[in-house]
Amino acid sequence: MLENATAGSSVETVVAPAAVVAPTRVSRDVAMSLRDVAVSFNNRVAVRDATFDIAQNRVTSLIGPSGSGKTTLLRALNRLHDRTASAKVTGEILLEGTDIYRGDLTVTELRSRIGMVFQRPNPFPTMSIHDNVISGLKFGGVTKKSVLDEALETSLRAAALWDEVDNRLKASASSLSGGQQQRLCIARALAMKPEVLLMDEPTSALDPVATLRIEELMATLKQQVTIVIVTHNMQQAARISDDCAFLLMGDDRAGELIEFSTTEKIFNDPVDPRTLDYISGRFG
Repeated sequence: MLENATAGSSVETVVAPAAVVAPTRVSRDVAMSLRDVAVSFNNRVAVRDATFDIAQNRVTSLIGPSGSGKTTLLRALNRLHDRTASAKVTGEILLEGTDIYRGDLTVTELRSRIGMVFQRPNPFPTMSIHDNVISGLKFGGVTKKSVLDEALETSLRAAALWDEVDNRLKASASSLSGGQQQRLCIARALAMKPEVLLMDEPTSALDPVATLRIEELMATLKQQVTIVIVTHNMQQAARISDDCAFLLMGDDRAGELIEFSTTEKIFNDPVDPRTLDYISGRFG
């Protein structure tokens, strides 16, 4: 679901106010870089002036109140706004130095390198567990059974689901619990061997036990894939993320990046007083 969005195709230049504090991580191990990224719909800016680096093999949380542009920004990272005719993304989003909007990456290639897990589990209900996991590979033209079988087991193990489903791989994905379905969706994304995994509030529809399993899984997965997550849960952001980007809706109703830093810095010693107010629950 798009945040703070209407319909349109152009964006006016917006100058960030001096109060915005958005330090950029300096790192030799950068998975993606955002430079002055803005997203607009029907000439109305939903996100503006987002500049920060997403470090490899870390969890970066996008936090902020509803309507601040977190999901809109997340969806821009693998071009999920492309089908919205009125949407426009400006600035640069770089993946290994290539601008994903203006470089030579096809959308299909991009989405094999940047996976996505949505707020509610969305396995293909008419497909088996087995076919769900390898669906992306088959769509991409992979037909060799040994390759598909290896990807199936490797991905389900990485998603901490293999031991629960290895004896019923032909069962419908809809037979799984909500938490299992979400881990199945993670396995489906991992089967493509992405460099970055985007997660849009992946535990908001789950019970506390399933939420804990997903959080534990993320701590393991970041060893092999960079994770960017949208969460409204401040306790969750503090538990699972290494870095945080705090977004807030401005007076012009556009979401703006207020502060970006390590999670420890954001939660214990933020630069901007608005960050402290949000973290401490004074608004939001």
